[in-house]
This record gives sequence, C-alpha cells and structure tokens, in this order.
Amino acid sequence: MDLTGGLNIIDRYIGRQVIVSAMIGVATLSSVLVFGKLLKEIFELLVEKDMPLGMVITFISYILPFSLIYTIPWGFLTAVLLVFGRLSADNELISLRMAGMSLVRICRSVFILAMTLTLFSLWINNTIFPHAQGKIDEAKYDMVVDDPLSLFVADKEIHDFKGFCFYTEERIGDKLMRLEVIQLNAAERPIKYIHANSAYIEHDIKSDNLLLALEDAMIVDKDSSNPRDLNKIKPGIKIGKTYITIPLEQLRGDPRRFRPSTLDTAELKRRLHSQDGNLLTVEQKHIVRTEINKRYSFSFACLTFALIGIPLGVTAQRRESSIGFALSLGIAALYFLFIIIADTMRDKEYAQYLMWLPNLLFMGLGIVLFVRLGRK
Repeated sequence: MDLTGGLNIIDRYIGRQVIVSAMIGVATLSSVLVFGKLLKEIFELLVEKDMPLGMVITFISYILPFSLIYTIPWGFLTAVLLVFGRLSADNELISLRMAGMSLVRICRSVFILAMTLTLFSLWINNTIFPHAQGKIDEAKYDMVVDDPLSLFVADKEIHDFKGFCFYTEERIGDKLMRLEVIQLNAAERPIKYIHANSAYIEHDIKSDNLLLALEDAMIVDKDSSNPRDLNKIKPGIKIGKTYITIPLEQLRGDPRRFRPSTLDTAELKRRLHSQDGNLLTVEQKHIVRTEINKRYSFSFACLTFALIGIPLGVTAQRRESSIGFALSLGIAALYFLFIIIADTMRDKEYAQYLMWLPNLLFMGLGIVLFVRLGRK
C-alpha cells in the first residue's frame, strides 16, 4: 500500500468516527431541545385545545432548525473529544506520529468536516432558522386569533396582556367563569380590580381588536396617583356588562411586530441600508446589527470547537464517553454563555462586536494548545 492510500484510509477512519459520533450527539441533543422548546411554545395550547397530530408535527418541523443551531456545534465538539480521547488512550495517535505524520495531517478530515458544518450552519442561521421562527409565530398567532380564550388557562395567572393580570377558575365552552382582572399602571402597580361571574371574547372588526366582555362584574378602583393608599379606594361598582379592549398586537407571537430573529439576514441588511432603515430607531439598528453578527459568529462555532476539542481530547486521554460529554458540556456552556450575555446587550452598539468574543477567545486558546501539542 502506498503512502497516499494509507493517508486516505486514516482520513476515512477518523472522519467516519467523528461523523458517526457527531450524528448520534446531534440527534440526542436535538430531541431534548425540540421537546423542551415544543413544551415552552405551545404547552398551554396543547393542554387547553385538542391539537391535531399534524399541527404538532408542523411545530416540530419549525422548531428543529432552532435546535440545530446549538446541537450541530455541540454534537461535533462531543464527537471530537470522544474520538481523539480514544485515539490517545489506545496509543493510536502516538503510532501515527511515530510514522512521521504531523498533527495537522492527522486532523485534516476533522477540519474539512468542521468547514463543511460551518457552511451548513451559515445556511441554517441566516436563512432557515429565521423563516422557521417566523412560521412558529404565525402559527401561534393564527391559533390564538381563531380561539383567543385558549390563552386563558384555568387556575393560572395570565400576564400575556400589557397592563392587565387575569385569573379564571375554569373555562366552560366559550366562557370564562369567575374571572378576576387586575389593571396595572405604568409602574406595574394595581389600580383597578374587577370580578366577573363570566366572560367571553368578541372580535371588533372595525378596530381589529378583541373585546373581553365581562358579565355581572364588580369594579373596585384605587387612586391612580397613589395606589398604595388604601383610604382612597373607591367602593365597588356593580355593572351588568363591560368590556376590556385587547389589541391584537399584544397577542403572544404576533407576526406583525418587528422581530429581527424572524427575518433572514438578506432582509435585515436591506432594511439597514435602504430607506426602510430610516424607520428604525437607533436601538433597533443596533439590535439588527447584533442579530446579523450573532448568526455569522455562531456559524463558526464548529471550526472553533475543532481547534479546541482536538488538544483537549488528546490531553484527557479517556475512553469513557461520560468524560468527553462532561468536557463538551463545560466548553459549550461557557461558549453559549458568552453569546447569551452579548445578546442581552443587543440594543447597545458594542454588542455586535461582543458576539465574536467567544470565537476569538476559544479559537485563540485552541490554536495555542494545538501548536503545543503538535510540538510534542
């Protein structure tokens, strides 16, 4: 067998192990994240409505891209740590080095795979994920508009509507029974309390708003300037029927709101560099730029994890999958933590640059460790 054939076999051997391990890791992690995201997004609607299986499958197909932007780099990192941990523990890496192969040549297939996954992640983060996120919002919005009472879960406080807090004991058909309403001021202080024996929702076509009709209601007012002063509470007023206006844009997941996460990168750039961009506030422009940089930065996570995962996997020298998973969990958690912290500052101008910090730190550390390992 010539040298070239031997090198190709090594590439296939290492590449195949990394691919198989990464696929298992991505599948496992994605199933966990998809299930968690599914419960977070539509748990209340699943409980209150007899949602058909087809709708659940549709939601899962929309949620899957959300999980992939995290699980692809995380699963790849786990695979790299496991494979190179086993190679080192079995002394296979030492044998290859003694045969005159450099560490860069041994890891060539891993870096090729990392670049491939980086390109795939760029496609998902910039095109597929925003589209799927927008579809999730549209689906939830349509479901709520079709049955607005589905937002009112029995025996639970509802804070989905700004300026109000709702509580209902039960729902019977299209009516809420024994509804409690607390109206809040700008400082989130209660200024009005309403108790209604029953309530239902009407759709005001002219204003395109929802009207919550309260029947057999009693209203207690507080002083708006000093709601804590109990001496200024106005006695309860009984009303046969009254209405509370609920703007449709307040409904959870309204697709008409400007949400950069639901627009693909090309559209975000168009809004920034066209006349439409003049309609955005300064903070919104910062948010858009941060979102764009987040997508690009996140896409390079696989390459970053390859650089830091190889030397750490070799140094650990463990065959046990638990050790590799623990290492990947720690590295991924720290990496994602940097992204989350930067995302909380997305309305600041410097947030777009902070998005690249985890890549720079981990990639720099990985290069240093890789060079040191290659010199041994």
